[in-house]
Amino acid sequence: MYLGLDLGTSGVKALLMDADQKIIGSGHGSLDVSRPHHGWSEQDPADWIRATEEAIAELKAAHPGEIAAVRGIGLSGQMHGATLLDASGKVLRPCILWNDTRSFAEAARLDADPRFRKIIGNIVFPGFTAPKLAWVKANEPDVFARVAKVLLPKDYLRLWLAGEYISEMSDSAGTSWLDVASRRWSPELLAATGLGTEHMPSLVEGTDLAGMLRGELASKWGMGQAVTISGGAGDNAASACGMGTVRPGAAFVSLGTSGVLFAANGAYLPNPESAVHTFCHALPNAWHQMGVILSATDSLNWLSNITGKDAAELTRELGDDLRAPTGVSFLPYLSGERTPHNDAAIRGSFTGLAHEIDRAGLTQAVLEGVAFAFRDSLEALANAGTSLTRVTAIGGGSRSRYWLKSIATALGLPVDIPADGDFGAAFGAARLGLIAAEGADPHQVCTPPATAETIEPVATLAGAYDEAYQRYRKLYPAIRGAM
Repeated sequence: MYLGLDLGTSGVKALLMDADQKIIGSGHGSLDVSRPHHGWSEQDPADWIRATEEAIAELKAAHPGEIAAVRGIGLSGQMHGATLLDASGKVLRPCILWNDTRSFAEAARLDADPRFRKIIGNIVFPGFTAPKLAWVKANEPDVFARVAKVLLPKDYLRLWLAGEYISEMSDSAGTSWLDVASRRWSPELLAATGLGTEHMPSLVEGTDLAGMLRGELASKWGMGQAVTISGGAGDNAASACGMGTVRPGAAFVSLGTSGVLFAANGAYLPNPESAVHTFCHALPNAWHQMGVILSATDSLNWLSNITGKDAAELTRELGDDLRAPTGVSFLPYLSGERTPHNDAAIRGSFTGLAHEIDRAGLTQAVLEGVAFAFRDSLEALANAGTSLTRVTAIGGGSRSRYWLKSIATALGLPVDIPADGDFGAAFGAARLGLIAAEGADPHQVCTPPATAETIEPVATLAGAYDEAYQRYRKLYPAIRGAM
């Protein structure tokens, strides 16, 4: 048996998988986010341990015999969090999370230093780890003076599980301290924030052995005394391992609260000017790129709240056949946008409204707007040298066939729908646990799921969609000047 632990923002998921990669069961422990000031987002690392204990206890209660057979554990987690420890391993302050924006000024200052984009291949976003430490240094100097180690959230779990200060490439690529091409810490960038390599954990690949479960915990959970822990992955790279998106050219589109267009690469292909994330993958000698939309299903949920109709009702009103764009455009920038604009201040808009536009017309425009935002990410990936031939759809929004037809037509790519199953970050982490425990071939383990259905672009609407996309592209500069 193999255990995947995924430390998310709202909870910890523990997923148990057998040697044939059949999911045996899962458990969950809940988490809350503290927001003591506007733009702040924090968690107490002690709550991560409590939630992990709850998730494993739930799993053990349902599957005690299977828990006893665990040989490997893989870790996944929310990225970018700054967990600050003193020389004794004590937590110095609550962890500053990925969606905390307090360090926007520090991020801009670091991003203006040309060494950062050159070495990390990315914009320095306020959510990344390095600007958070710059903020602590400026605003909490007593805390900064005592920092001995900086850990990412899942790696704090590893410290508890195994007593080791270790991280891996995919998660560390989101700190703004990693030389992403060379897959090592950059002393130069660490020094720019008053730190050195001694403040960082050691680095392994996500498929490597990265500690052994402490005997005390193994006994408590009814496991054996030789349980390995893999390097693991950041949440998106772990999801890609769960989806089998590991070979160059493989890609998925995630239609969740936010949206992600994720592409696996066999080489380092940065394009920071388009706000594309270029990170190390969880597998050796592999990288990945992500275009990120901040409001994907969130845009449809916003319209649902306005109209009083739930999201499924709104999409049902459109029927099954894809409609030609009406001339109404929707920009889904309800909380700013990441790719390609890197603009936290921009906000959304409807344009082209007329008397004849009804509720279904607004829904259609919202779905098209998100589809065109994915097209923006596709164009940004293409500018970085990544060519895609198809994508797999995951996330709650992928239940709408109409939306998938719109995305397929906007991208000009077939969209595959996977057969039923759980292919998320916890499953990917369990796969990494299996690879590390058994020395298995990552490409034989991280295979894609069977395809249940393929949604093809609607060829007869390709021209109309291209015209609507060009109209969409012209709107951002116009509304930016009005903000």
